[in-house]
Amino acid sequence: MVYKVTIKKSALKSLQKIQEPHYSSIKNAILQLSENPRPFGYIKLTGREAYRIRVSDYRIIYEIFDSQLVVDVIALGHRKDIY
Repeated sequence: MVYKVTIKKSALKSLQKIQEPHYSSIKNAILQLSENPRPFGYIKLTGREAYRIRVSDYRIIYEIFDSQLVVDVIALGHRKDIY
């Protein structure tokens, strides 16, 4: 099953501010969510229906809608700022 990945506008703006080499790593991790929305190391966040994955010092927070085959990236940023 291939999921459709959508990125909220605020998350896209955050992604555009990130410099290389982290930009490419984060972009690849987001694209790979379409293949496997629950990769090794993903964690369900407490208090909300969202998950997170780590890419070096950055975190990608996203929601999974299995019935619609959609992954919605809702936030991303440096680990000190994202939570």
